[in-house]
Amino acid sequence: MHGGHDIRTDIFKTIADRRVTAQILADASGVIAGIDEARAMAADIGILVLDAISTGSRLGSGDQIMKIQGTPMQIAMGEDRLIGCLAKPSGIATMARRFVDQAADDLIIVSGAWKKMPIELKPLIRNAAAAGGAEVRISRTPFIYLDKNYVRMFAGIENTLHSVSGLNGYRRVIQVCGQFETVEGEAVLAAGLGADVIFIDTGNPDDISKVSQSLRDESYRSKVEVAFGSGVTLDMIEQLRHLDVDLVDVGRPIIDAPLLDMHLTVRDVTEIA
Repeated sequence: MHGGHDIRTDIFKTIADRRVTAQILADASGVIAGIDEARAMAADIGILVLDAISTGSRLGSGDQIMKIQGTPMQIAMGEDRLIGCLAKPSGIATMARRFVDQAADDLIIVSGAWKKMPIELKPLIRNAAAAGGAEVRISRTPFIYLDKNYVRMFAGIENTLHSVSGLNGYRRVIQVCGQFETVEGEAVLAAGLGADVIFIDTGNPDDISKVSQSLRDESYRSKVEVAFGSGVTLDMIEQLRHLDVDLVDVGRPIIDAPLLDMHLTVRDVTEIA
C-alpha cells in the first residue's frame, strides 16, 4: 500500500477476472474462534464463504476451517484479514479449553482478563475465551465486584460491604488477600456480612485450605462460593482440583496464548465467463 494505492491491483491486473477457490487450513490442533468476525470480514471484502466450521469446534492439523471464493485480489486480502480474525482468538480458545479440560468437573475456570484489554478488542477476546469453555464473568447473574483496591480505599472488609448494603439484586463478590488481617479472617468477616463469593487473591494455594476450614468452623462454607486467582498456571490446576475451591480465575495464560497456526491455500482458479 503506497499513497492509498494497493500495488496488488497492478499485480493481479491480468488475472483480475478469474474466480479463485481457497481453503483456510489448521496447522495445529485446537479450538476455533472468530468465525463470526471472519464471516463479517469476508462480506466486507466481497468474498463468498462456501463453508466454515462453527466457533468452539475442535479441529486437528490439516482440518479445513473455512472454504472461500473470490477474485485474486479478494483472496489475497482475505489471506491476511480472515486469518487475522481467526488465529489469535483460536489460540485463546485453545488455551482456555486446555484449562477447562484439566479442571474436569472439579473446578469452574473463569477468565475475566479480557476486561483489561483495549476496548475494540474486548468482544473478540471475551468471545474467544468463551469458545474454549471458560466462563468470562465470575457470576452469570448480576454481581458487584469489590476488588482489593476497593477494600483498601474503604479501609477494610466491613466498610466495603457496608457501602453496598443498600444495593439489592446483586451478588457480592469480594477479594481477600490479608490486607487488614489474615486471609481467612477477612474471608469469615466477609461471609458474615453477606458476601456471596469470597475471592482469594493471593496466588497461594495454601490459603484455600485455611479459608475453607475457617468458613466451615463458622458454618459459612455452604453459603458462599470460594474463588481463587493471581498467577494461576496450567500446571497448578491438578493441585487446585483437590482443594476446596469452586472457581479459579486464569488471566495471562489464556489471554496471552499464542496464535493457532493456520494458512490459506488456493485450490482452484477458473476464468469467469
